[in-house]
Amino acid sequence: MKTAPAILPKNLKILKELGENIKLARLRRRISSEQMAERTGTSRKTIYNIEQGSPTVSIGSYLQVLFIVGLEKDLLKVAGEDILGRKLQDAGILTKKRVRLAKIKSKI
Repeated sequence: MKTAPAILPKNLKILKELGENIKLARLRRRISSEQMAERTGTSRKTIYNIEQGSPTVSIGSYLQVLFIVGLEKDLLKVAGEDILGRKLQDAGILTKKRVRLAKIKSKI
């Protein structure tokens, strides 16, 4: 039996909302959970878990469901506008570059 990864409650709430949004999109299109399972090649239990926002379901399964309802491109919006990352980049606060192993060996 799968054990759920340690997810913060705030993040579980986000997954739950995502699941609810997916369920609403499916219902608006009048697609039954059985039809969704057939079209995605998964089980009805997986569809149920997705709609509940389960963290144990693979992102690939979430993507398949989004594809069936025509919302797969919404996944591209994730981290699309990385405001904090861009500010850090502009400020020059970057992580140290790794030293290549070949450089280290040549100094020895």
